[in-house]
Amino acid sequence: MKKRESFNSKWGVILACIGSAVGMGNIWMFPTRVSLYGGGSFLIPYLIFVVLIGSTGIIGEMSFGRATRSGPIGAFGAVCERRGMKKAGEAIGLIPVLGSLAMAIGYTVVLGWILKYAVGTFTGSTLAGNDVDEFGAAFGGMASAFGNNGWLLAALAIGIVILMLGVGSGIEKANKVLMPVFFVLFVILGIYVFFQPGASDGYRYIFRVDPAILSDPFTWIYALGQAFFSLSIAGNGTLIYGSYLSEKENIPASAGRVALFDTIAAMLAALVIIPAMATTGSQLNQGGPGLLFIFLPNLFKSMPGGSIVAIVFFVAVLFAGISSLINLYEAPIATVQEKFGLGRVKACALIGIFSAVVSVCIQGIVSGWMDVLSIYICPLGAGLAAIMFFWVGGKEYVEKQVNLGRERTFTSVFYPISKYVFCPLCFLVLILGIILGGIG
Repeated sequence: MKKRESFNSKWGVILACIGSAVGMGNIWMFPTRVSLYGGGSFLIPYLIFVVLIGSTGIIGEMSFGRATRSGPIGAFGAVCERRGMKKAGEAIGLIPVLGSLAMAIGYTVVLGWILKYAVGTFTGSTLAGNDVDEFGAAFGGMASAFGNNGWLLAALAIGIVILMLGVGSGIEKANKVLMPVFFVLFVILGIYVFFQPGASDGYRYIFRVDPAILSDPFTWIYALGQAFFSLSIAGNGTLIYGSYLSEKENIPASAGRVALFDTIAAMLAALVIIPAMATTGSQLNQGGPGLLFIFLPNLFKSMPGGSIVAIVFFVAVLFAGISSLINLYEAPIATVQEKFGLGRVKACALIGIFSAVVSVCIQGIVSGWMDVLSIYICPLGAGLAAIMFFWVGGKEYVEKQVNLGRERTFTSVFYPISKYVFCPLCFLVLILGIILGGIG
């Protein structure tokens, strides 16, 4: 039997997992949520949920993947086989795999936008507009049906080539470059913004606590959604990366680092974007693509040294996007390898060709495409993986897998909290998302 690929180093594992978590949610949604929900009033529940999910869900998915040395289909099948229901488990495991592929296809469209804007910061096209309306028109043309074919395919090609190189030589090495550079660039931006007149108003807002906002249930609901989706808990990407870990890896420690650095990335984005908006007296109430491709370019153009700021910003965002994209594609690629016995290059090529066709065709509806996935499929995948590991696997199985690679036994409250708090939390995210039209 062919030896399964694996990561080559401890920090390679951590950086790859951080790369899977750090993405657009940290950059275009977290600062907006902080702004809309009272700064520190939002940060308090957000950090609570990050700790809860990081110490249960991330550990669970990593451990589940390592225990079964497989992606979601194989992992679900393996744990259900102990109860004579292997085929049913494999069928259920198809849900997070297809969800990962669909999310990757939508993300490919977004990364195509980012690549175009990143290159455009060097040519001048990104900051060519004169006001918000012109920036909006430029983005609208790009985000329309078949409006960005070339850049989209180029972005996809970058991700697929990295994946073709393998886990250690591709995913790990790429993230060893992408993630450190991302953090360095955002720190540079943060230092620059710190010295701009009026930035202090933004800092004061970020860290203020308003008891009325803190007591508002919606503050807690959207903090839950932000933490849940930011940490990339969906029963696919984190699980598949876990399948490449050695038995010497201390998964609870690694999960803690992933949650920590994901939070740092989100905070860096907030500490750059909110004070930058404050320097012009603007209020951040626009999240999503509009913030990234319309309002921030308009802001950068008005700032001293704005062209340099735009270069640093969009290159950093591009690096974060690439790291997330390769994680999303890894689960379906690994599944094709496992189920059809294909080599890695052929599996990547097959998934890449299929994704190229679909992503080009969905450009005009990508917003609705991503909304359906984030509302329904991601929390469902996370919930199913949690049930499989914590409920079907059982206490003895879970504790054995989590404690592999540790010198001391992990806390005894891990299993009951994961089983009786985290599992229901996944389905709460699903229900709230359906009722409110999305909370992530």
